[in-house]
Amino acid sequence: MTFFVIPRLTFLCLLIFLNVSSASEVKSSNSSIKLRSMPLYNGTLQEKDKEQIQSYNFTLVVPLVCLFAFFIGLPSNLLALWVLLFRTKKLPSTILLINLTFCDLLLLLVLPFRIVYHFKGNNWTFGEPFCRVVIGLLYGNMYGSVVCLALIAVDRYIALVHPFGAKMLRSKKNSVCMSVLVWIVIIAAAVPLLVSQQSYTIIDPPITTCHDALPREQQEKYFLPYFAVLFSLCFLLPLLVVLVCYSAVLHTLIAERERFAHAIRVTVLMLIVFVVCLLPSNILMLLHYSSSAFDLYVPYQIALSFSTFNSCFDPFIFYYVSKDFRQRLWEALRCSGSDSESSSESRTKVTLLSKMSKTEGAVGS
Repeated sequence: MTFFVIPRLTFLCLLIFLNVSSASEVKSSNSSIKLRSMPLYNGTLQEKDKEQIQSYNFTLVVPLVCLFAFFIGLPSNLLALWVLLFRTKKLPSTILLINLTFCDLLLLLVLPFRIVYHFKGNNWTFGEPFCRVVIGLLYGNMYGSVVCLALIAVDRYIALVHPFGAKMLRSKKNSVCMSVLVWIVIIAAAVPLLVSQQSYTIIDPPITTCHDALPREQQEKYFLPYFAVLFSLCFLLPLLVVLVCYSAVLHTLIAERERFAHAIRVTVLMLIVFVVCLLPSNILMLLHYSSSAFDLYVPYQIALSFSTFNSCFDPFIFYYVSKDFRQRLWEALRCSGSDSESSSESRTKVTLLSKMSKTEGAVGS
């Protein structure tokens, strides 16, 4: 059932994107274009925007969701990173997973500042430079992790669908190159936000916003094309890659259903989490771009806050789901100050997604 729903959602994204492009061309000549942030006119907001920016959903729901994501995601990713760096054999796939964990951690580390900002009624008190840093890291690492997830899907596809070519293609050199690509994407996504003003003081209500209220001209000429490109290259393209790769992986695994039942469940879970966490916010962003009939900025912010759960789910899907990984983590936590237990076992490094890793080992990663 999942494979019928997901392609339809992807097709819907394409239709919305085409609608956005055509709507942008038609409306760019007048002032009625609906943009991503709340339009700012000479330091003031429209009445409906004043109500929204200090609404219950914006000042309580959004920060509470981010707070939950932070408290769940930060310790789980830190523990996973520790095991990956110090207790795991550095396979090509492990290199990508380490970079994914770094992306998730950087995203989670900026959430406390966003949480305080929203709890204060969307009043930014940390200064303009830090506002740029927080917004740049938020979007840069969010879309960087999406690209990293797509590259991990490609790695899994090569390992399982083309095992005879995997030894050549799944090298540490290629994994390092893919990791460099991820950080290029993060920097490219963050730079436009770092070099442009993000915080503005509003007269009524007397607050300083961070990225939530921007001058209309800046939105039309700068942020509209920026987010359209970001969506196309850093979400829609990776989404298609993930769907194609994991569909092929599942087709291969289902042929030996009993042997790879665990890997099948994990792969389906990866697809569901990717789509459920990341698709709503991107669709709402595009709908908000394409039509002035609906005010979707607050729903978009709620969906954006829920998308941070992707950083919480990543360590559980990629690491903790593996019995080997959990056992290694437990042994490391229990005997962190002692090397007395099973010296021979310590040479056997943890492998991720144990059922799937047996196949990876067969291809000599």
